[in-house]
Amino acid sequence: MKFGVIVFPGSNCDDDMIHVISDVMGCQAVKIWHKETSLTPYGDLDGIFIPGGFSYGDYLRSGAIARFSNIMEEVVAFANEGGYVWGICNGFQVLCELGLLPGVLMRNHNQKFICKNIHLKTVTHNSAITSEIEKDQVLKIPIAHADGRYYAPENEIQNLIDNDQILFQYADASGNVNEETNINGSVHNIAGICNRNRNVFGMMPHPERASEELLGNKEGKVMFDSLLANIKTLVTQ
Repeated sequence: MKFGVIVFPGSNCDDDMIHVISDVMGCQAVKIWHKETSLTPYGDLDGIFIPGGFSYGDYLRSGAIARFSNIMEEVVAFANEGGYVWGICNGFQVLCELGLLPGVLMRNHNQKFICKNIHLKTVTHNSAITSEIEKDQVLKIPIAHADGRYYAPENEIQNLIDNDQILFQYADASGNVNEETNINGSVHNIAGICNRNRNVFGMMPHPERASEELLGNKEGKVMFDSLLANIKTLVTQ
């Protein structure tokens, strides 16, 4: 399998993602510079990752400049054709700015950068990155962001709930979801969502930083396992 990783000026998790895709998952990974105008030279891609970091230094609103980069028009077309696109942290922000995912990521409610291990409750296994995870299963995954507070209007939140688009919520180790476990003030404790077609995923926590025993935590690897399992299923159909 082959995956593309979009790189912007200010990306700092691209090599982490390349490492997990290639060395941990045993797949092929290629970096795609944001100024490229076509995905064609990279061959058939099974998915595209938009990694974390601080694209364009977050000097405007996080992800707001990156969404205008040349390659993003191709990423939108890839997603609209059913291709898997997964944005993590800054990647989630970019996907929301692009309109591939609803909502926006705002400044954390405490106005501070937060970097720590947190717990996620899996809301659904009806997605390509959660299919190998039990519903309500709790995962310990690191976060590192200042603009991670998910917001969308009340009617859009209800749509996410009704369409089973919420992937993860901030919780405690027992899976309790409440105000105390809402690490950044996100509406409905939302930590990750997908689009209606269930092929575009965004989340603030970093599963690529928790995907091998060497790091002392491999609970994030199951998300990558899930994605590969779904792609293999599609190939054999």
